[in-house]
Amino acid sequence: MLAAMPDSAPSPLSAGGVSPRAGGDACPGTLRLHRADDGALARVRIPGGVLSADRAEALLTAAARFGDGELHLTSRGNVQLRGLGAECGGELAALLTEAGLLPSAAHERARNIVASPLAGLDGSPSVGRWLSELDHLVCSSPAAATLSGRFLFALDDGRGDVDALGADVTLIAEGPSGPAVLRIGAADEVFRVPAAEAPRAVLLAAEAFLRAAGESGAWRVKDLPEDVRAELVRSIGSAAPGPAVYRPRPRTATPPAPGRHGSALTADVPLGRLTPAQWRLLTDTARRYGGELRLTPWRGIVLPGPVPQPEAADALRTLSESGLITAPDSPWTGVGACIGHPGCAKSLSDVRAEAGAALGPPGRLPVYWSGCERRCGHPHGEWIDVVVTPDGHRISHVRGERRDARATVRNDPARLAAAVAEARA
Repeated sequence: MLAAMPDSAPSPLSAGGVSPRAGGDACPGTLRLHRADDGALARVRIPGGVLSADRAEALLTAAARFGDGELHLTSRGNVQLRGLGAECGGELAALLTEAGLLPSAAHERARNIVASPLAGLDGSPSVGRWLSELDHLVCSSPAAATLSGRFLFALDDGRGDVDALGADVTLIAEGPSGPAVLRIGAADEVFRVPAAEAPRAVLLAAEAFLRAAGESGAWRVKDLPEDVRAELVRSIGSAAPGPAVYRPRPRTATPPAPGRHGSALTADVPLGRLTPAQWRLLTDTARRYGGELRLTPWRGIVLPGPVPQPEAADALRTLSESGLITAPDSPWTGVGACIGHPGCAKSLSDVRAEAGAALGPPGRLPVYWSGCERRCGHPHGEWIDVVVTPDGHRISHVRGERRDARATVRNDPARLAAAVAEARA
């Protein structure tokens, strides 16, 4: 049995049971809508990105009944509904609760869990049991209800894809029946824990973070002062059954390529925006082959299947004809953007239209277009960063924490497209 992790600082809970961070954390959810220029926005947490076809259909119903009808995928494998009426919150929550998408009102913004989308499908270990148990543990923990909506859990099947996403607590599989590895923030030191106790170790680590955060207002592990962060890692390591292991976090996440993976299918979504027809097609396809969809942190969809080999090509062709990305040579491969103008008042331009106008052959690096310096939804690792500023579009090459400016292009779409293509190459 994994020992409880020792306290490293006083609890951040006030007498009323509310974290001091809660007043400043405006991260949207299902019960806390965000006002945008195109209406209210709801973010529905989908732990691990795993959706049954029935729950996917409920999301489509919610988007049609209360919003603009479209569904937007996020960089954490969640779903955003946009264009909502400001007073729809109660009815929306009731619909999602009935569908099983809102199991705990107190924890709905804390259910931020990403998982390797191909886990268990291509010979890698499954993380499904970990996912179900961790979500249950989070929803059962009064302390976890005080986690920021930005705090992130990751369950990696050993390939390093979601380990590279910069989660606050990461659990990594070491073979189908071996121990698990626990990482805190970006620490290179990780700790082995028994696989059967792994989800509880993740929750204990998150609760230890809350104690370490104290009154500092830290929302994430990286926000902690360096000495407090080091002490947090040390205290968690002291509860692990074995010594620390050196395992640097991967610098760049590698998403599953669109196409076929064994008996599973993967399709990417241009700019993460799905029309009702596309969502319905994905849901119907999932019903035909296994009944499950997995939303990826790279704004894609995995249909685990199994899809019979003779039918896979036809299924991919149908998805492609609907506008989804089903092959890595699509010009949309690796292209992302924030919502931009007119949906966001802070955006300085319609970056989605600009990203579409600048399409070319797929580049070596992904590119992300942001309408302002906030860079909402940007990727992790290495990418080309295009940010709209009052002086023009600033193009930079990002490698982790390092940012190398390459060019600033003003009012010249052709030159902008050429500069982005050159940077991606």
